[in-house]
Amino acid sequence: MPSDMVRVIYRKYDGSAHRDYPARRLAEDDLGVWLGVTAGTESIYHGRPSVEQIPFVLLVPHRAWWTGMFNPEPRTSEVYCDIASPARWEGDDTVHLVDLDLDVVRRRATGLVELRDEDEFAEHRVRFGYPDDLVAEAEAAARWLLGALGDGTEPFATSYRKWLALVV
Repeated sequence: MPSDMVRVIYRKYDGSAHRDYPARRLAEDDLGVWLGVTAGTESIYHGRPSVEQIPFVLLVPHRAWWTGMFNPEPRTSEVYCDIASPARWEGDDTVHLVDLDLDVVRRRATGLVELRDEDEFAEHRVRFGYPDDLVAEAEAAARWLLGALGDGTEPFATSYRKWLALVV
């Protein structure tokens, strides 16, 4: 039986801390593992202690170069996808991801889908020595997400709402 709680650990490519927080396992389906984080959850953000002010649901796909964070109001990003290495599970209670800088975001008010942090990706590509195959996977994931967040592709259309309702 899978663990009810999962530790989510994001690092940067050089191994430095990025995000680290506990989440409740909500479900697993063909899309991936759905994790819920409630407001008040203690976390690490950019290597510093933090407390989550707004709840969210994280989808960790089974084999993809991204994760999806689904947010309620008042957060201005309805969906925030981190381009990241495919998940590496340590048992069933810890998931490791490498954040690869690029983000694809859908704005709540306008539905605008945007690619963010291309400058950080370019800088880290040089500084950390991203291999060409990693760059290709990250860029392909970003391109796919730019379309999927805007065209009604699940899980970005409605399927996340039932999971988000469990943490708000």
